[in-house]
Amino acid sequence: MTESCKTHKLAAMPDSTKIESLFATQIYRAQLPARLNTDLAKTCLSLAAEDRAGQRWSKQHGYRGYTSYASLDDLPQRASVFADLVSVIDRHVRTFGKALDYTQTKPTLDSLWANVMDEGAVHTGHIHPHSAISGTYYVALPQNASAIRFEDPRLPLMMSAPPKRENAKRRNQPFVTVVPKPGTLLLWESFLRHEVPQNDARGKRISMSFNYTMR
Repeated sequence: MTESCKTHKLAAMPDSTKIESLFATQIYRAQLPARLNTDLAKTCLSLAAEDRAGQRWSKQHGYRGYTSYASLDDLPQRASVFADLVSVIDRHVRTFGKALDYTQTKPTLDSLWANVMDEGAVHTGHIHPHSAISGTYYVALPQNASAIRFEDPRLPLMMSAPPKRENAKRRNQPFVTVVPKPGTLLLWESFLRHEVPQNDARGKRISMSFNYTMR
């Protein structure tokens, strides 16, 4: 066989190269009927006006607006609209837990809190320790309301990895922004670091955040 024939034969061989995505970080998104949003918004704004402990905590921690995170731990018992929301979220958390191949797929609500962000508010990067699945349900998002940004959990380990191109595929980007709308439910594993950049909306950005353990 001549050298040219050998070269042609090699070139015709099928390419066995394969790139496999491993250790995927999954985000669950669902659009829920907005039937609860009017009552949720009213109830959250009532809490913001009446919860003095929450007001103090928000002010002390530089939170421009109100959160019940550190002051109220019984929202589903305080208002039926919160209990109704939890019953809906429960089903989605079960579905997400199965998709993640958890051996334990019975979700238990660990905490639920209301967030009312004013213009200029920021929620810096953080995780949710001691939980399995965390998430946010979006009640009201006025024009220019900030989205949520997730960080690649491997980022601290990348050491000498070069910067990614501006037009990098979404799965390869170190930070990914998800733009919700009223009625959007987002779920993620609690180790995933995330933040809410500065809120430029003049109206109230209202959401419900929560943590679940799996048993």
